[in-house]
Amino acid sequence: MAKIAVIASYGESLLNFRGPLLRAMVDLGHEVVGVAPDPAPGLRERLADVGVRFRPYPLRRATISARADLIAFRALRDLLRDEAPDVVFSYTIKPVIYGGLAARAAGVPDIVALITGLGSTFQAPGLKGWVVNRVVVELYRRALARTRLVFFQNPDDRALFLELGLVRPAQSLVVRGSGVDLDHYRPQPLPDPPPRFLLISRLIEDKGIREYVDAARIVRTRHPGTVFRLVGPRDEHARAIPEADLDAWVAEGVVDYAGPVHDVRPELAACGVYVLPSYREGMPRTVLEAMAVGRPVITTDAPGCRDTVVMNENGYLVPPRNAEALAMAMLRFVEDPALARRMGARAREIAKERFDVNKVNAVILDALGLTGGEVA
Repeated sequence: MAKIAVIASYGESLLNFRGPLLRAMVDLGHEVVGVAPDPAPGLRERLADVGVRFRPYPLRRATISARADLIAFRALRDLLRDEAPDVVFSYTIKPVIYGGLAARAAGVPDIVALITGLGSTFQAPGLKGWVVNRVVVELYRRALARTRLVFFQNPDDRALFLELGLVRPAQSLVVRGSGVDLDHYRPQPLPDPPPRFLLISRLIEDKGIREYVDAARIVRTRHPGTVFRLVGPRDEHARAIPEADLDAWVAEGVVDYAGPVHDVRPELAACGVYVLPSYREGMPRTVLEAMAVGRPVITTDAPGCRDTVVMNENGYLVPPRNAEALAMAMLRFVEDPALARRMGARAREIAKERFDVNKVNAVILDALGLTGGEVA
């Protein structure tokens, strides 16, 4: 049996995104330690309920600070020396980089990483963006040099890392995102009119929030009763949507803003079509959840997003940063109500065929050599 340290940048994600994987590890008899910044109230206890022990470390997830990142690296190194795990499994950018470097410094024998997306680091404009990109690429290069296995959630990200020489072909593997729990997200009947669109996201530019609002304006000029729902937390990200803009949209009546919610299922059940106009993703979890509930999807023909939609079967792909194309796709559903029912049923089928969390986790655990209780 192995002792596995799972390193995250956000405590809640250990259960919200990796919960089924952690449970599977525990069920196989492995000792699992969840490592993340100071948790929300009750997280430590909820992790303990599934057999996972929690240890905190200091990390400033949304800011760039060499001093703060050095503190996080040293804390991780000391924590890993103390725990002496057999395996370190890190996901998201800072845990992959600093967790990988710290695991190597601590002498951890097996280091694996999950690239859940490239985020705004690879999209930031201007000279500052170029400098940050070069620094991050070099940090990735050093962190992944001794990593045994690197999982990617879409083939575009893997291809980019191969092109940059950050990973080797035999070292890298594409999995279908985080998967979706098909028992937790069950099919729901479509709501009654008026047509209802939904976007669930952190409120940052790169999620296509502005395009969603602009498309809503276009649709509402032809169909004023159409509802556009926006759900998600405000963010401290450098490209966060300003509070004044959000307040203006709500005052205008173009979108309904619900803020963050603990359980997205009621929001998904209340919508007719799910929309994610993101510029780039690893594999968008909310899209998979919407598909599992039986909702058609409009998303972008961008890395990660494009892997969720079979064009004209469970939804539509539109160009990123194009509010007009997004509005035209929305209007198809508004003007043909039967479309959502047909495509929504197909979305559930695709979720079962491709994105079942149990199938995704089985691939990960088998690749890690953990299914037989031993480390590869």
